[in-house]
Amino acid sequence: MTTILVTGGTGTLGRLVTERLRSDGHEVRVLSRHTQPYAVDLRKGGAGLEAAVAGVDTIVHCATTQTGGDEKAAENLVAAARRAGVGHLVYISIVGVDRVPYPYYRTKFAVEKLIEESGLGWTVLRATQFHDLLVMVFKALAKLPVMLLPARVSDQPVEVAEVAARLAELAAGAPAGRVEDMGGPQIRTFESLARAYLKATGRRRAVVNVPLWGRAYREFRSGGHLAPEHAVGKGTFEQYLAGPRG
Repeated sequence: MTTILVTGGTGTLGRLVTERLRSDGHEVRVLSRHTQPYAVDLRKGGAGLEAAVAGVDTIVHCATTQTGGDEKAAENLVAAARRAGVGHLVYISIVGVDRVPYPYYRTKFAVEKLIEESGLGWTVLRATQFHDLLVMVFKALAKLPVMLLPARVSDQPVEVAEVAARLAELAAGAPAGRVEDMGGPQIRTFESLARAYLKATGRRRAVVNVPLWGRAYREFRSGGHLAPEHAVGKGTFEQYLAGPRG
């Protein structure tokens, strides 16, 4: 068994990756900004990061933020991993980061390139959106009496536990480069997903599809973020909603 560092190890995905790896018998270190003994802000690096990567065989990089700094965090992590002689860096990315010019996607794609050019052994897995994210979006949209949705946009949500299992499998193996994308079992319109959420939560809202503009919207509308040929996920959105987290 190997020693594996999981960045963002207390987050939605990282926590499940950590649990899976430990259940498989690996020694796992959890790095996050507020969890000892490896409480590290990757955007700043420093001695704490050096200690976290020392003696590690593999890193699973799940840490991310919507507020900026992912590229700097990756630069610091890669540099520390090289100094420590880490053999394998696994990164979770998003389907469509090379096609949809959405700012967060552009950052994820830049991190992919940084990892690919790092000189480390690497593996990159792209997944579609998690069920959890859709629920968070719909919960916010449902605060208004009318639920406004982007017109003619579909999604392919995937169960986060399934992605965690795949990441754990990849972390236990040899560097594989860019592996096949991982998508949820169904491609659904945003409206059908929103109505499923409303039904499951007992909310009554009018649903209105609103045309948007811009290149990012056009790419979302054309399915640049979908993986129809890699619909390998099993859990549906309705099954997620029926569970304890829905």
